[in-house]
Amino acid sequence: MTDQPTTSIWLRPERSGRGPAPTFDRDRLAAAGVALADTHGLAAVTMRAVAQSLGSAPASLYRYVTTRDELLELMIDQVNGEMCYDGLGTGRWLDDLLALARQGRGTYLRHPWLLDALASRSPLGPEAVGYLEHALAALADHPATWRTRLEAVSVMNSVVASLSRAEITRQLPGQTAPQWQQAQQEYLADVVASGRHPYLTAALAQAAPAAGPEPADRIFDRIITRVLTGLLGADGV
Repeated sequence: MTDQPTTSIWLRPERSGRGPAPTFDRDRLAAAGVALADTHGLAAVTMRAVAQSLGSAPASLYRYVTTRDELLELMIDQVNGEMCYDGLGTGRWLDDLLALARQGRGTYLRHPWLLDALASRSPLGPEAVGYLEHALAALADHPATWRTRLEAVSVMNSVVASLSRAEITRQLPGQTAPQWQQAQQEYLADVVASGRHPYLTAALAQAAPAAGPEPADRIFDRIITRVLTGLLGADGV
């Protein structure tokens, strides 16, 4: 409806000065979009659908956002606001970053559409900036360069997203996690029996669980810990 703006939505007034008095604000727009995405998926979030859910005409939304992409920015920032930082500041950088990673996983599991929304964009709204500030605060006394610290946080975020996507995929309707695991184990057993993959066979033999499938949260913690200590050192050196 309008040309793509050149100024970030976060640097512009809440709404244009034209038209009647506002009937809602950015938070309500974002909440309406999040509700649609949570229920029907990201594709269901259109300007028309959001306007209808608010009892308004689609044209009214353009007083607050100029494109659907800006609406997605508002939605992403709103769910990023679900992060809680009260338990940080332990003085142990790995514990603090792991706590942030766990919360990130929780956000993806509550809002699976977020993975697709971030697949083609990485907007830095106020809540994302706040998250980054807290992540870097956890590394304030770490001897690594600021560039290395930023890279470590970025890699951690990417791994969190990847692990969360895999976990969500395993829980698709009609297929429980145990069913998925059983199907995978049957295939891998056939691969091992073929004898054509000796290195994979050795790796699987060593990694085989002794008492059933490992809980997803334990796998998550172990992988994130290994990623962070690999990038930043186990003792922060």
